[in-house]
Amino acid sequence: MGPFPCVLLALCVASARALQLLATDQKTIVIPQGDKVVLSCKFIVGPEDTGTLDIEWSLVAPDTQQADQYIITYTGDKMYSIYEGLKDRVHFVSVEPQNGDASIEIINAKQADSGTYQCKVKKVPGVQSQKTVLTVLVKPAKVNCFIDGPQEIGRDLSLKCQAKEGTAPLTYMWQKLSGSSSPVLQSDATTGILTVKNASQDYSGTYRCLATNRVGNDECLVILNVLPPSNVAGKIAGAIIGTLLGLAVLGLIIFCCCRKQKEKKYEKEVQHEIREDVAPPKSRNSTARSYIGSNHSSLGSLSPSNIEGYSKSPYNKVPSSEEYEHPPSQAPNFVSSKYHGLTVV
Repeated sequence: MGPFPCVLLALCVASARALQLLATDQKTIVIPQGDKVVLSCKFIVGPEDTGTLDIEWSLVAPDTQQADQYIITYTGDKMYSIYEGLKDRVHFVSVEPQNGDASIEIINAKQADSGTYQCKVKKVPGVQSQKTVLTVLVKPAKVNCFIDGPQEIGRDLSLKCQAKEGTAPLTYMWQKLSGSSSPVLQSDATTGILTVKNASQDYSGTYRCLATNRVGNDECLVILNVLPPSNVAGKIAGAIIGTLLGLAVLGLIIFCCCRKQKEKKYEKEVQHEIREDVAPPKSRNSTARSYIGSNHSSLGSLSPSNIEGYSKSPYNKVPSSEEYEHPPSQAPNFVSSKYHGLTVV
């Protein structure tokens, strides 16, 4: 044998005894946002690899001037989750990675998780690594369909479709689901616009727009109803008449309200004037007190010898209304006649 076959055989034997990473077909992975993904990394340790086992997963920096971001590691029989961006969302698939499975799983993947991930396995003297490109896309969602233009025979209009969510590029496709057969539909797969020229009733029906990207799709429906041209002049006249009638009714309501307010105000003013013209009634209580006070004054002018006669006079009756009219200073006639000539003590 020559020297070259011997060298190749030695290298093959050495390679069989060294650390190896098992090949995987997952060099590039594309998933929708919110899904979970497994990044595979399996290895075999050779008999010559006697050092401490270290497993490192990192996110490769897009710029060579920046350092890679470590995500999760296994060293000294312990696991460490380092990357804050994947906190509580990344873990080793196996609870014992030292047995040859260093694969990791990312749950609830986000678009920001997209990047190149590197798995590096070290067991001195063996060192091996491999990379996997992960792309997280957003599915099309909240697709909106609407009609732009008059739905009249002979007019031009457009059916438009737009997804509010979804990672570009998005592809739009229109399809007629119901109604009579119509001419060939001309739609733009990029903008989602279906153009209808010289519309006829054959175009009437239900249409579906399907928005698609690499990870999913979403759809919306719209109903097109092409009718004969409407009487625009009649609509305008009707709108004007309706507006005038509305204004007339509003004016009548305002007039009635103002008139009602004036009537209420006039009634209040008349009642107030009537109260001011009427004299207040005399108080019977005050007149009665004046009358009784006058009698008490007269009694005070009598002598004790005449009290007996005076007490027999009819003071126990209630004075009449005519008696109330006498001023308090005047004494009753029957008092002055009966006790005329008495001497005051």
